[in-house]
Amino acid sequence: MSDFLASGELAVLDRHGLSDFDRLWALQLDAVDEPNTGRGGWSSVYRLELEGKGYYLKRQSNYLTRTLHRPLGEPTFAREFRNISRYQALSIPALQAVYYGERRIRGERRAILMTRALDDWSDLESLLEKWPQLSASKRQGILQVCGRTARKLHRAGQVHCCFYPKHIFLRERRDGWQARLIDLEKTRPLLFGMRDRLKDLEPLLRRAQAWSEGDVRVLLAAYLKQPADSALVDNWLERLTRRRCNKEAR
Repeated sequence: MSDFLASGELAVLDRHGLSDFDRLWALQLDAVDEPNTGRGGWSSVYRLELEGKGYYLKRQSNYLTRTLHRPLGEPTFAREFRNISRYQALSIPALQAVYYGERRIRGERRAILMTRALDDWSDLESLLEKWPQLSASKRQGILQVCGRTARKLHRAGQVHCCFYPKHIFLRERRDGWQARLIDLEKTRPLLFGMRDRLKDLEPLLRRAQAWSEGDVRVLLAAYLKQPADSALVDNWLERLTRRRCNKEAR
């Protein structure tokens, strides 16, 4: 795979001498959290700011995932970058890739994935912490955009597989709420119809404990393009509730 560099970010990176793999790898930064270890290597995340723009720079070494298609393994960032590109091609709102590259150096497999930070967005998890304090119109807008985003994702034939509040970023604009999805590494094609769709939605509802049944109905109404009191919303709510109860009983 050749290196990817977003055309809109080239000038900024060039001005700071950061438009190639070696310089991005050598850049001295403080990690935002403890590195992930395992898989025979390590993976770490760093933050940097350039000319008032925020970025996340992720670097990994010998941190591989193996599949039937790639039995010898590949950097986990490779799959994440492919999914970011797929979301963009399918018009599914998600984080933006700035740079991706891989290198093999003396038996070591290195990878870099750089993305724009969503600094003017809020993750749904933080919004849920203050859910009762939000106005009714804000709550309605958030629920509807989450439902519409899930609908767009599934209609495009994809399941996120980590559709959690911390992976849904939101912001309010004059014309309504907008959403973007992050952590796309586990995304896969939607293969099993309703089963896959329920499996994707249930973890979100299980983690959004601040939501009432009425809230969930608003989300499902947007997802299904049906009235909140429709028989179809009733059916989906029943199925999701049953799945949630089975999960919590384990």
